[in-house]
Amino acid sequence: MVINTNQNAVDAMSTLQKSQSALNRSMARLSTGSKIVEPSDDAAGLSKSEKLLAQSSRIEASRVNVQNAMSLLQTADGYLGSITDILNRMSELSTLALDSTKSPEDTALYETEWNALKDQLRDIIGNGDNGTDTDPNWNMSSDSPSGTFNGIELFGAREAMVIVVGTSGDQTMTIGETNLRVIGGAMSDLLWDNSVDGAQVDVEMGDSDAISKLNDAINQMASERANIGGELSRLEAANAQLLVQGENLEAANSRIRDVDVAVETTRLAKHQVLTEASVSMLHQANELPQLALRLLG
Repeated sequence: MVINTNQNAVDAMSTLQKSQSALNRSMARLSTGSKIVEPSDDAAGLSKSEKLLAQSSRIEASRVNVQNAMSLLQTADGYLGSITDILNRMSELSTLALDSTKSPEDTALYETEWNALKDQLRDIIGNGDNGTDTDPNWNMSSDSPSGTFNGIELFGAREAMVIVVGTSGDQTMTIGETNLRVIGGAMSDLLWDNSVDGAQVDVEMGDSDAISKLNDAINQMASERANIGGELSRLEAANAQLLVQGENLEAANSRIRDVDVAVETTRLAKHQVLTEASVSMLHQANELPQLALRLLG
């Protein structure tokens, strides 16, 4: 029996420190919800988790890109739907004007509405760059067209829009222009303003070919809307794919990083018991040297 070195107390202290460390680790995991509190907990898992988090962030950014592109196309399609309604009304007015029972006053009222609707189409489309000339051949009532999205003119010449739809940066989709300002196009011919460019005659409501030109413009709108519909379908598919991919990555990262509360709670109870037992044994070990005093007595 020795006094200077209490080996039993040393062993009990070592066990207590280990149990206390494990207890603290369990408490930290439960309080943070993560089983990787420090890099030493799972160095390889932490590295993989950080990569998954970065990929998840890129997926979320790609979804924002896709959704913004969808909003742009939906806005453009809404305008095209309104333009088609205007063209249909102009076609109706042209048909009404051909009725020989109408008085000149009636026809004049129809023509007033016709010209107002034509001006509205010009205001929606705008008179900026058309890809070949500086401006199309008509004036508009304001400096900026109403057909815009976040400052982007929807119906003029512009560079093709490249949308990133994947996590690698090279997975892209191109959205083409919807250019209604092209000289020689059905819409341009219909909206031609002879007072700006005398190269051709304005289309008037009572012209024999007015309805034909309106039909051409309506067909052009239908074609443009079909193109937008195809692009929207692809973007919706890309958005759904990104959503599923993001969910799978989130689940994979959760398996690496998130703590299993049931398992960790069980470990916590175990380490609490071991810590209390170690404290008790340390107390008992410290009492043992007291027996040496009996030998001295």
